[in-house]
Amino acid sequence: MTQPTTYGGRPPMVVPGAPTPELRVARFRGHARRLTWSALVLIAVAAATGYFYGNLPAPFENWMLLTAAAVVVLFLALLPFLAWWSHVYTITTRRVMERWGIFGVHRRELSHVRGYSVQERRGLLQRMWGVGTLVLSNGVDEPMRLSNVPSIALVHEALVDQVEVNQILAHRDAQSFPPMPPAPSAG
Repeated sequence: MTQPTTYGGRPPMVVPGAPTPELRVARFRGHARRLTWSALVLIAVAAATGYFYGNLPAPFENWMLLTAAAVVVLFLALLPFLAWWSHVYTITTRRVMERWGIFGVHRRELSHVRGYSVQERRGLLQRMWGVGTLVLSNGVDEPMRLSNVPSIALVHEALVDQVEVNQILAHRDAQSFPPMPPAPSAG
């Protein structure tokens, strides 16, 4: 049996019944706009520390200033950045995965074969930044929210395409194939 031909850029279809490889379609994080306040705090702390360092009356107060600046940067700049960096969405040819957590990693998956609805939500600020929120709901599990997705229209289209292709492949593989005729005996 030969493989069906495909059109430009798409991987070839697999032979019915053969295992399909899982390929990564997209991997992204939420839009970095939520780090705006962290960046402003980092700039303000650097400016204030540079201004007050050496201008304080007692010499040990310079160390107190540096310690306070380090604590503020840790809690208001570094931890929000690490939280943003550790929250990753991955779309493959089989499923959608969400992974988050700084110290303990949590993971959530949603299979394309089961099918789900894709709902797009965009507020006024999200429209201004060119982002949106996708809610994936299969009607059984708790809906998966993909928040602040950049290029939301492209991700929405990719998800709908993957659901459609996976359901077509699942239906095709579920069809029964006629049994092969017995091989002729030699002799």
